[in-house]
Amino acid sequence: MTTNLRLPGRPEEITVPALLARNAAAHGALPALSWRTGPDAAGWTTLTWSEARLKVAVLAAGYAALGVGRGEHVLLMMGNRPEHWLSDLALVHLGAVPVTVYGTSAPEQIAHIARHSGARVAVVEGARELVRWEPLLSDPDVPLERLVVAEAAEAGPHGTYASLYAGGVRLHRADAFDKAWRETRPEDPLTVVYTSGTTGDPKGVRLTHRNLMLQAIRLDRHVDLPEHAEHICYLPFAHIAERVLGIYLPLLRAAHVRLCADPTAVAGAVRELRPVQFFGVPRVWEKLAASVRAVLARLPEDQRAAIEAANDLARARAAHRERGERVPAALEASYAAAKERVLDPLLGLAGMDRLVWTASATAPMPIDVVRFWAGWGITIMDAWGLTETSGVCTVNSPDAFRLGSVGRPIEGVELRLAADGEILTRGATVFGGYLRPDGSLEDAADADGWFPTGDIGRLDEDGFLWLTDRKKELIITSNGKNVSPALVENTVKEHPLIGQALVHGDGRSYLVALLVLDPDLAPAWAAAQGIEAASPADLAAHPAVREEVGRAVAAANARLNRTEQIKRYHLLTGEWGPESGELTPSLKLRRRVIREKYGALIDGLYEDPAPAA
Repeated sequence: MTTNLRLPGRPEEITVPALLARNAAAHGALPALSWRTGPDAAGWTTLTWSEARLKVAVLAAGYAALGVGRGEHVLLMMGNRPEHWLSDLALVHLGAVPVTVYGTSAPEQIAHIARHSGARVAVVEGARELVRWEPLLSDPDVPLERLVVAEAAEAGPHGTYASLYAGGVRLHRADAFDKAWRETRPEDPLTVVYTSGTTGDPKGVRLTHRNLMLQAIRLDRHVDLPEHAEHICYLPFAHIAERVLGIYLPLLRAAHVRLCADPTAVAGAVRELRPVQFFGVPRVWEKLAASVRAVLARLPEDQRAAIEAANDLARARAAHRERGERVPAALEASYAAAKERVLDPLLGLAGMDRLVWTASATAPMPIDVVRFWAGWGITIMDAWGLTETSGVCTVNSPDAFRLGSVGRPIEGVELRLAADGEILTRGATVFGGYLRPDGSLEDAADADGWFPTGDIGRLDEDGFLWLTDRKKELIITSNGKNVSPALVENTVKEHPLIGQALVHGDGRSYLVALLVLDPDLAPAWAAAQGIEAASPADLAAHPAVREEVGRAVAAANARLNRTEQIKRYHLLTGEWGPESGELTPSLKLRRRVIREKYGALIDGLYEDPAPAA
């Protein structure tokens, strides 16, 4: 357990405002929130917990002056900047409900959320967002009445965050602020999180103070960190993981949040800050592993051999811990020496030498990536959960883990498997239902309270959960066989050349794949082979690269059964991302979008003659 801090009440009765009041009173001088004032700024601006609470109080008065009241939804589309974090808490203290919208959302998704939520006020970052939001002000089907803009120079005719704050300074009264937040009840809505919409329109998931405070308290019990540890906050606040890790857990722990406004700069922030904890979705860990592998590929053979020997010791030690065994003294001593002499100096270059807790969630983690980091003494504690479950349902922890699994249920969460393998869950952290346009909730659980998660998995004899895939993403071939695309994709991605993959075959007699070269490792591999290529397109067209990709597919197929094997594939030249639409903001594949975008290529892979069975 990380924190022994006094709770301001029984766990099931705690609210966010009560935690902020406790932090300001008992830990007021500790740092709460830090951010850079510009992309080139070398230093950080920091608020203590007492300063942060005062700013929240002033902002609450400013939002109240706009007419924002209890139960009202307010939309936020800003990056990880102080205006976002502080506004979120200010709205909660009014009893309003902050709703963060992904910055990469398309205009039609924004319109849907604005219409569905019934929000009258939206706070956006600047001109880039205004282009998508301004048309909604004149849409008769959208209740939106007012935009507030964080970047004052880009606000145009709209109100600014600075003027809202200035109004709050004039109007703030401590007694009114205290009266408002003390009226908040644990069963009140704390936020609405709209799912990222891998298929169809986003759904509004309403989560209460009780849902998320219990989530934070129970998750905290699985983590052993120094008190008041720093958290690098770089995922969008529209993502349930960052809401828990970047807002609610820091409130519980009186911890220090470091805002990283540019997610692509997170590696630099890690190098600078040398954190003790780090969370990354699987794609982040894949990218970090690819960067390390690219560096290793350029090292002299004798140095690589020393590193590989140290990696083997680290993996052997992790295997004993994974089985719950005591690590033999000789192995522990050898590992400690290798860690100090070989691993830590290299990890230190990346700022990863002080890590105590590392974790991942949101999608099945490729086992080769987990094993890669285990070789550096970094055991990624994979977890599983959904927005609808307030975050994680199951976690691995340092005293009980299985690499490749997503751990055991946290306290208060029950799991069972349906006949088709779908994971069902229930407990106090499971949401009350999907938001309807009229403000009521559509119940998503059965009569006994079991919520169908849409994920397929299995439970082993020790109670660890192993994910297979999303139920709706399972491929059913024309001969009726079920195939997990994630299993096939992760297997072929184990080759360093292949960074991304999508497997297709629903209703077909065999599987085909779209493959994307890894932008970090492919150039390093090519350089080691003496291949000069000026661009990703040149690499993808080079005969030696294509031959190696063919060998990678063949090696993957050798480990898969006949139904799971890739019979044909196409090698693409450009990496997929949220901006180009192939990934969600949480870096999961948007399979429908990819299939539509590359439909002609996929259809071409099924042209006659059919490959041999």
